[in-house]
Amino acid sequence: MMLRHFTSESVTAGHPDKMADRISDSVLDAILERDSKARVACETMVTPRKVIVAGETTNSAGPLDLQGVIREAIADIGYTYEDVDFHADQIPVEVLLGSQSADIAGGVSRALEARQGSVDELDQLGAGDQGMMFGYANRDTDDLMPAPIQLAHRLAERLTEVRVEGLLDYLRPDGKTQVTVAYKGSEPARVERVLISSHHAADVEDGQMVEDLREHVLMGIGSPLIGGHTELLVNPAGRFLKGGPEADAGLTGRKIIVDTYGGYARHGGGAFSGKDPTKVDRSAAYFARYVAKNVVAAGLAEQCEIQVAYAIGTAHPFSVYVDAFGTASIDPVRLEKLVKDFFDFRPEAFLRKLDLRRPIYARTSALGHFGRLGFPWESTSDAGGLKKAASRL
Repeated sequence: MMLRHFTSESVTAGHPDKMADRISDSVLDAILERDSKARVACETMVTPRKVIVAGETTNSAGPLDLQGVIREAIADIGYTYEDVDFHADQIPVEVLLGSQSADIAGGVSRALEARQGSVDELDQLGAGDQGMMFGYANRDTDDLMPAPIQLAHRLAERLTEVRVEGLLDYLRPDGKTQVTVAYKGSEPARVERVLISSHHAADVEDGQMVEDLREHVLMGIGSPLIGGHTELLVNPAGRFLKGGPEADAGLTGRKIIVDTYGGYARHGGGAFSGKDPTKVDRSAAYFARYVAKNVVAAGLAEQCEIQVAYAIGTAHPFSVYVDAFGTASIDPVRLEKLVKDFFDFRPEAFLRKLDLRRPIYARTSALGHFGRLGFPWESTSDAGGLKKAASRL
């Protein structure tokens, strides 16, 4: 059988776009910690000379030291090296947060259904924006994620670990990984190629870095798909002495494919970081992942993609679509009906179910929003009930 190849990439928290995401989500968490019903849309730009944080918020959090929150996030990422000009303690920070539009706030706080007379408490919260969101799961990995993006994330995670632990102390925070997986039919067969680009200090030779990254990063994640057959390419452009915001400006929301499924599944176009959970382009994408993962965990499909769409200011979704790509164990039409009947896609319903009005978002900002334990949308607690409901069809 001919092998097919699919490639996905990931980036470390020190990548300038990811640093912008981390800052935006740290500001969000700081506000949510004081006001769980706050509205926040926070955008960040990092440059060699300044960090600029802008956007809108309506909250009752009171005075916050956002300069301190931002600098702490930058320091935690690792920009405290004396040989790196961009430094957490020295970079100028400008905060430009205004108030949320009253028109948007009104439609979110009192949904169209409520304005039309509904007294159902789950009909009161309107979607914070219009658009479509996707969630996906398959059986490539134990986490029910596509193998290329999951492996790219694990390599990026390991690249950070060996730096933080001091094992490879010449590494610096900015890094990227890219993984090509060979598929035999629908099954991942092996990792064909890996690319690692990593910011580093001047006192390391290229050959030594290749050896170190092969031993401690590539082989360090312990994947059975990686072995002697796996080709490793390190810093193909040459030396990587200038990295992070010194090399490239960064913006919130510019790594949406890294954040989701590495291109293996579709994306609705909305970024996640810096947005409170009333913004359905974030929270509904989380819930769609939860639904898709529970469908696969229940054995109702080998892979599943959920699309959900909203009109701004409405509680009920504009549409819900379920695609099992021909792998469903029950009739696909019945599967879609089952999903619609079993899961409540109204924002207030899934915000409560997943307990999303909490300061949990800074940790999502690097290494992917999906396929990581500890996030409520990664639970498969409904798989048993879904399987029982399917058996009654």
